[in-house]
Amino acid sequence: MSISKELIQMLRCPETKEVLAEAPESLIVKINKAIEQKIAYYRNNTPVLERIDGGLLRSDGKYLYPVRGDIPILLVDESIVIDDNYLNDTVIKQKDLPSE
Repeated sequence: MSISKELIQMLRCPETKEVLAEAPESLIVKINKAIEQKIAYYRNNTPVLERIDGGLLRSDGKYLYPVRGDIPILLVDESIVIDDNYLNDTVIKQKDLPSE
């Protein structure tokens, strides 16, 4: 993902206005595996069918806004649910979460 750090610092969650941070590569790998297994879902409860190149993680760690082709998709309904059912061995460290 090659979105500039300056742009990421300016972006906010369109729903809560929380800051966003680039998701760790380990999380992107897990989400893409879940997409392949058809167990990853958007917030609107539809399955994610297309792999992601990266993601912007909300500061509470509950949702990820996908990035495809270096374009962040900041639509609430298209945020990906960070679900323990398919990410149970991925640890999102506090340092990976954005802070104000």
